[in-house]
Formats: sequence, C-alpha cells, structure tokens
Amino acid sequence: MNRYPRDMTGYGATPPKANWPNGAKIAVQIVLNYEEGGENNILHGDAASEAFLSEITGASAWPGQRHWNMESIYEYGSRAGFWRLHRMMSDLPLTVYGVTTALARAPEQVAAMKASGWEIASHGLKWVEHKDMAEQEERAQIAEAIRLHTELTGAAPRGWYTGRCSNNTVRLVAETGQFAYIADSYADDLPYWMNFDGRDQLIVPYTLDCNDMRFAIQAGFTNGDQFESYLKDSFDILHAEGCAGQPKMLSIGLHCRLMGRPGRSAALRRVLDHFKSHEDVWFATRLEIAEHWAKENPAMPKMRPSQMDRDTFVAEFGGIFEHSPWVAEGAFAHELGPTHDTAQGVHQMLARVFRSADAEKRLGVLTAHPDLAGKLAEAKRLTAESTAEQASVGLNALTDDERQTFTALNDAYTTKFGFPFIIAVRDNTKASIMDAFKRRIENDRDTEFSEACRQVERIAELRLQEKFCA
Repeated sequence: MNRYPRDMTGYGATPPKANWPNGAKIAVQIVLNYEEGGENNILHGDAASEAFLSEITGASAWPGQRHWNMESIYEYGSRAGFWRLHRMMSDLPLTVYGVTTALARAPEQVAAMKASGWEIASHGLKWVEHKDMAEQEERAQIAEAIRLHTELTGAAPRGWYTGRCSNNTVRLVAETGQFAYIADSYADDLPYWMNFDGRDQLIVPYTLDCNDMRFAIQAGFTNGDQFESYLKDSFDILHAEGCAGQPKMLSIGLHCRLMGRPGRSAALRRVLDHFKSHEDVWFATRLEIAEHWAKENPAMPKMRPSQMDRDTFVAEFGGIFEHSPWVAEGAFAHELGPTHDTAQGVHQMLARVFRSADAEKRLGVLTAHPDLAGKLAEAKRLTAESTAEQASVGLNALTDDERQTFTALNDAYTTKFGFPFIIAVRDNTKASIMDAFKRRIENDRDTEFSEACRQVERIAELRLQEKFCA
C-alpha cells in the first residue's frame, strides 16, 4: 500500500477545548534541561567529546580526547547555572528533563529539584545522538534510563524527552506503556494522541523556538533582549487566542549552562514578571498538563481509513459516490496517511479519482443518482443516504401539485441532458431546490455537466462529514 506516515492535519481549524483549570487562557510550561554530566565525553565511554549547545562557536567533536573547555562550560551549568535558575523559579511548577547519567552525578541538584516539587522527567540515558542507533540498542537504553532514574529519584519517570532522537524513539518509548506523555515533537501548540499498534500515547509537544538553545546556534539570539522579546510576543499571541476561546500551551526550554549565565537570566526574570502580571495564566508541570488533557480530551476511537485494508476501505466508502465503488478503489491506491483520516482527507482522495476520470465514467456516476422525489423514492428503492438526504428537506412528503412539478422538471431535465438533476439537498430547502431546478435547466449541456459534477462532489463531502461524526 502507498502510505505516508506523517500527520499534516492535526486539529485543523477547530482544536479541542483545553479547559485549563480556573478558566486560564494559557498554560505556561517551563522545562529545565539537566544534561551536564551526561554529555559526550570519553570519560563516559563515548568516542569523542561533546560538540553541541555550548558557548564555543563551531565546536567539533574531538575523537578520543577530552575537551577541557567544553567540559568546563557544561560544568558551569551544574555548578552555577542550575542554582541561579533554581533560586529564580523554585516557587514555580517546572519540569526537569533529566539525562539519567547526569542526574547520577548531581545528588545536590536532584535533592533541590525534589524539594521544590519539580517534575523530573527522563531525558534519556545519555545526552547523545540517537539517529544511527540500532533499534535494540535504543530500546535497551530506554529501559536502563527508566531503571536508573527510579533508583536516583525514588520514582519512575512519567514523562520522556530524548531530544536528539531517532525515527524509532517515540514508538519505542510508547511501547513501554508507562509514560503519561512523550515530548519528542514540535508539531502543535496542544497535546495530541498517537496510536502505536493499538496503544494510545499522549504527545505533549516541546519547543525549539522559545528555547535558550538559540543562544548557541548561529541563527539564534545574541542577547537577552531578543530572547525576552520573542517569549513575550509568543505569550501575548497565545494569550490573545485563549481570550478568543482557543487556549493553548506555551512551552519554554531552558538549559543550566545557557540560561544560567547572569546576562541571560536577567532576561528570563523580566519574562517571568510579564507572565505573572496576567491573572489568567496556569503555570504547570508537563505532567500536570498531560493528566489534565487525558481527563478533558481522552483518546477516543476513531475511523482510520489509512490503516484499512482494501476491502474494508471500499466497503466503507464505496457508496459515497452513488453506486460507484470504483472511485473508492482508485482512492485506496493513492498516498493515504494519517492526514487523510478525516472527512476532508478522504474526500480529497475520492474527488481526485472522480475528477481525473474520463467524461464517460463521470457520466456513469451522474446517471447512478436517482431523480429527486422520483419513482425510486416513491417505491422506497433509494440508498439509505439518498433517502435521508431527500427527507431532510421534505422531498418525501410533497403535495400532489409539488410532485407533479418535480416529475415534469425531472422528465424535461433528463431528456435535455441525459442525466438526472443533481443537487446537494442538505445545502438547500425545498424552495431553493425548485428555484435551482428551474434555473439550471436553461444551461447548455457542458455547463450543466460541470455543475452536476460539482454537486456530486459536494454530496460526497456532506456524506463523509456525517459518516465521520457518527
């Protein structure tokens, strides 16, 4: 099957209601990454020194050697930066992404995290790249990270973020079945559910834009004012959206060795003051957000057309275009994926097949449609869809005069064009249908053929919307 695994749709135009506690218009979630002591280092059994997210511009890994400057930059994070940030935010709900081997080298810091009531989520076993890691090795590292994290903190982690992940990471973490959320995604402003082999896993997306890592890359922040301005703008837009009825979540990512520097921490203090100046803000740990979301918007069974086999797909959608299963058969062969697991997604695929067919095949779809209030309706031989559609505007309860008018128009229309009059009745009333009938019968055949095809597509769209909402 031709399947595309990415979901490019998400919640679309109508995200679910977050219903943050106490009517909050925005949830602010601050992450402190604790990586110092878990980075690449030959002392840790790695092949080379660290080269990622430091003050050293253009740093490269040193194979087989320790990098004294790099090590001391990371040490600043644990020795000074952590404590500056802890003093500033010890009274706030905060989530720590703790690299497990780094936590093992940070007894004082772990004690301070716990004393402040901070959530300590897992940031993996080591702060290293996973993209080329074999699946079995990554699975083993996940298991070891959970085991060691439990030893170090007294409780198993409920949240997970690898960061430098592989394409397997989220699936492998989800398969453990023990995480309230996984954060290895940047795909949304709200949590969302993914399904892995029948298991629903909540994803609470993270951020790389509202993140102090941008102080350590070339296309990033160069001073605290830029960081401050960007976070304030992000907050203000999301807060305004919340006030307009669509509350979101603002994620902020911090690192001890980056934001823990004095000049940058000053900007963070001003940002926090800005947030606190608003009364309708929910400061929360990532776990609190996950638990709230799971309660307010639990994973619900949904139709997943992209995961259907051919027979099931055709059985479900073969009647959407009236008596024309070939449309669904053609759609099944296209590049379906999670982004098509919606009414609009399936409609796009069905409509593509219909539009690309030759005129004779499209005519076959038109002639498969029944007359409005015609003999098939009177004999109760319409499809269930057509019966419900015609009944929705009262075409099943016409007066004798109305039936005679419809019969005359049907006969004249079919004689002229060679196919029945087709209109999306759910978009109309009995009166507007009659007006359209009288108007369209004056069209030339090419114009009316095109209009009838558009109406067929609209009928299909409405049928799919009803099917997906059922």
